[in-house]
Amino acid sequence: MTMTDPIADMLTRIRNATRSRSEYVDIPKSKLKLELTRILKSEGFIEDFKIMDAGVRGFIRVFLKYTTDGEQVIRGITRASTPGRRRYVGVKDIPRPFGGLGVAILSTSKGIMTNTQSKAQGLGGEVICYVW
Repeated sequence: MTMTDPIADMLTRIRNATRSRSEYVDIPKSKLKLELTRILKSEGFIEDFKIMDAGVRGFIRVFLKYTTDGEQVIRGITRASTPGRRRYVGVKDIPRPFGGLGVAILSTSKGIMTNTQSKAQGLGGEVICYVW
């Protein structure tokens, strides 16, 4: 069986791992998933990540982040655009999840970036996911 939406799978793995208070989660490697992981780290949602090469297909080990009280930093992570229903936005319509407290990750013509980076560069694109 082939996976129809590897990004949704990645987000679900992260969501499930944070809820079970796991230290890390392994995600099959791809360029897009690596870029999403880099953004999650730069925005402070995850502690760190490592690229693990295991033969032909490697994986990304994502180290999850928790507060000093043990609360998960990622409160929610959802897919916005799906293979069956793509969601594209123009510059004026770039979403601000939770009134700016969350981050929307977009795929633009200049690469993967957050809603604030995309707005600053004047680029619209496909909304991949929301993280808060």
